[in-house]
Amino acid sequence: MPTQPLIAYADVSKSFADHNGGRVVAVDGVSLTVAKGELLAIVGSSGSGKTTLLRLTNRLTDADGGSIAVEGEDVHALDPVALRRRIGYVFQSGALFPHLTIAANIGITPKLLGWPAAEISARVDELIELVRLDPSHRDRLPGELSGGQRQRVGVARALAARPRIVLMDEPFGALDPLTRDALRDDFRALHDSLALTTVLITHDMTEALLLADRIAVMRNGKLLALGTPAELSKDGDAYVAELLRTPRREAERLNALLPRGGAT
Repeated sequence: MPTQPLIAYADVSKSFADHNGGRVVAVDGVSLTVAKGELLAIVGSSGSGKTTLLRLTNRLTDADGGSIAVEGEDVHALDPVALRRRIGYVFQSGALFPHLTIAANIGITPKLLGWPAAEISARVDELIELVRLDPSHRDRLPGELSGGQRQRVGVARALAARPRIVLMDEPFGALDPLTRDALRDDFRALHDSLALTTVLITHDMTEALLLADRIAVMRNGKLLALGTPAELSKDGDAYVAELLRTPRREAERLNALLPRGGAT
């Protein structure tokens, strides 16, 4: 991988108050870098700290300790609103504004940045084509679209202001299998063609293996392992080995169920 990091986490920690007046550690001393042009997947069970780490990146929440640098700048020295406008963010549910048209949803960040209306309109048209949406959807409301279509709008909105970095919080998990596969493939193609740097949160190890250049494994707030799929396969940690076995076990069960030659 290239050596120039676009995102760097150094001994980052974050805890939250619990219902008993104590503290729950969500992220515990995590250090890692994300190289320019890399697609890094962060995996782990619920409560492992992966989404909290993502939200610390663009200051949706602030770290208690350590430092995070984006494009060489300490995020705590940056205005959080300005920081978020230069980083694309794709939510699991799409999180579109229900009262705004698809075009208005996609163009909202460029509008907030003061782009001219004609430039916003042209960028919206470009992105609708880029994420493979029908142009007729431009003036529809989100409620008129399918889940997969809404998620494509979410990706388009994240790319609208031409960010170099995109953060994705389990963006494909709620979709049906065919839509999920198509959208995953399309996003990886977009990532490569637009030279993006992407951090993808997922609970799906198969998805991480298929999409990511490297995979970070988190457990109980700590970074347990980090590497390419081949490197992780040589990791001696039992939890990492169990995660890697899951896709293989699923494939073996499917092969046993399907007739020889598979389904067509």
